[in-house]
Amino acid sequence: MQTNQYNPSPEILYGRNPVFEALNAHHPIEKIFVQFGIKSNALEQIKFLAKQQGILCAEVSQQRLKELSEGKETQGVVALVSARVFVEVDDLLNVAKEKGEKPFLLILDEIEDPQNLGAIIRTAECCGVHGIIIPKHHSASLSSAVAKSSAGAIEYMNVAKVTNIVSTIEELKTHGLWIIGTSDDATTGYTDYDYTAPVAIVIGNEGKGIRKLVKERCDVLVKIPMRGKISSLNASVAAGVLLYEVVRKRMWGK
Repeated sequence: MQTNQYNPSPEILYGRNPVFEALNAHHPIEKIFVQFGIKSNALEQIKFLAKQQGILCAEVSQQRLKELSEGKETQGVVALVSARVFVEVDDLLNVAKEKGEKPFLLILDEIEDPQNLGAIIRTAECCGVHGIIIPKHHSASLSSAVAKSSAGAIEYMNVAKVTNIVSTIEELKTHGLWIIGTSDDATTGYTDYDYTAPVAIVIGNEGKGIRKLVKERCDVLVKIPMRGKISSLNASVAAGVLLYEVVRKRMWGK
């Protein structure tokens, strides 16, 4: 007789009953993997609940499920669980309000590498960022790998996960935030902008940069000068450069 159980790792949940109950309890699940070709009422219920909650449910091979569960019996389903609970965008703005500070947010447009995400969270916490916004899809999850790379900063940083970055940007604008993105085509140097107003800094994907529609919604595009033969910075390094420029301008106004 097969038994359902939790994986000792905090990232992985496997077995039909544990995944179903986690969905019922609205546990923070990043993604669900279902074995391709298996049909059952239990799996259909899991897929239904996942769709209701906006959780991506992907069909994968049996071998992939075994890799995710480290060889344990999965009953055809594995869930990737977040390392911490997400908050709403309004909660990020309230953090700034409670501190009596102008909002300072960070929008990560499809950062997919866990080490990059963890490093960015660490820098953001050091810079006093009030919160980070990531998309539901095409983004690294808040896994233990991210937590490790953040050197514990993930415990102090509020993160909101949104369905649509573009609509979220429009929402932030109604709250008076200026949206600042980076682009090689920008005519404004990153040190030439003020940043003392309420701002949200946008950092793009490691390879593709900021997506076109997101870039079009930015109020200002700034450029980080490149003097070497490599044409771009690592996403976490670019984030650090911009975030500390915000800190510098807000502290010393220069």
